[in-house]
Amino acid sequence: MTDTQNAAVYRPLLFAALGTLVFLNVYAPQSLLPLLAREFHAGAAQVGAVIGATMLAMALASPLVGVLADAVGRRRTVIWAFALLSLPAVLAVFAHNLPWLTAVRFLQGLFIPGVMVALNAYVAEEVPLTGRARALTSYVTGTVLGGFLGRFLAGLVAHWSSWHGAFWMLALSSLAGFFLARQLPQEHAFYPSSSPRAILGHLQDHGRNRGLLATCGVGFLILFTLVGVFNTLTLRLADAPYHLNTAQTGLMFAVYLLGVVVTPSAGPLLAARGPRVALLSAVTASVLGLLLTLAAPLPLVIAGVAAGACGVFLSQSAALAAVQRSVTQARSLATGLYHLAYYSGAAVSSVVSGHVYEAGGWPAVVWLVVGSMVLAGMIGTLGWRQVKSV
Repeated sequence: MTDTQNAAVYRPLLFAALGTLVFLNVYAPQSLLPLLAREFHAGAAQVGAVIGATMLAMALASPLVGVLADAVGRRRTVIWAFALLSLPAVLAVFAHNLPWLTAVRFLQGLFIPGVMVALNAYVAEEVPLTGRARALTSYVTGTVLGGFLGRFLAGLVAHWSSWHGAFWMLALSSLAGFFLARQLPQEHAFYPSSSPRAILGHLQDHGRNRGLLATCGVGFLILFTLVGVFNTLTLRLADAPYHLNTAQTGLMFAVYLLGVVVTPSAGPLLAARGPRVALLSAVTASVLGLLLTLAAPLPLVIAGVAAGACGVFLSQSAALAAVQRSVTQARSLATGLYHLAYYSGAAVSSVVSGHVYEAGGWPAVVWLVVGSMVLAGMIGTLGWRQVKSV
């Protein structure tokens, strides 16, 4: 292979690996929720806050990280975010009550956007146009894999030792991300933007960008769906008639592996037809799959969750593509605003879905998330009319 060919293969793999390592941290405690509920004598909404705190912090930090990355560089932001991520993971090991664990998870969420926001802008600026869709879908594929591995490995470690061991695993994975991020090539297309006046100007421009605002709405709703499903799914499967343990519920997240296959296929679709077509296809798959989970047999529940999750993964690829296609400047800030909306949806869902589950059980949760996906499809269809399809 020539150097150019090696780079064409190497960089997508690097983006995928970084996506995997950062997303190990995001959802890992989800498979531990039944165990944490028993240990701390907490209800579904209370224990869901362990996930919701991280999502809230990610939402609040994302725009600020966008400003930081626009000022100091995307590569540098990614490297130091991974370095700092190991600290709250270690603090979580020594948590002796639910408020402490929730607070540490909030701290963890402050650092995660440093990777996500800056890396998306890095791809948009440093990767040639011909390889950008592949690089972006490689990153999203990595996040899907990381979402599975975090939940699965955390459940497995907790089953064989304790939930504390799961956070040691996250600390080590973040250190690995730090060393791997240093392999990112130096930036050549980055121009720092740190003037407060320029930042306010970019913020006003983004606030008037209908395509970007629609994308933020779509992002809020699709992660509202995903978190609502998986926060309550673990509680449902730990209860009658399934009675699954943490290792078994962690294995349930193997449906995420379908996203590793489905998400790369989104690249050609996004390039050829644009985000609107991808989003409508994704919403259809999600709604049909989520309705299937209303059946009682476990194989049907698994199949339905798999279809619903794949639809969300494809929606995320469509939304990330729409963010970069709807802006031409201050890309980190635009990505940060998108993540503000995206993870706000998760933070809200962590609490709302818990209360809905306590009030109406799994069927009530299904109708809640089906409604959120349908609304996402409507917002994207109407709001992305002006977003470039090529």
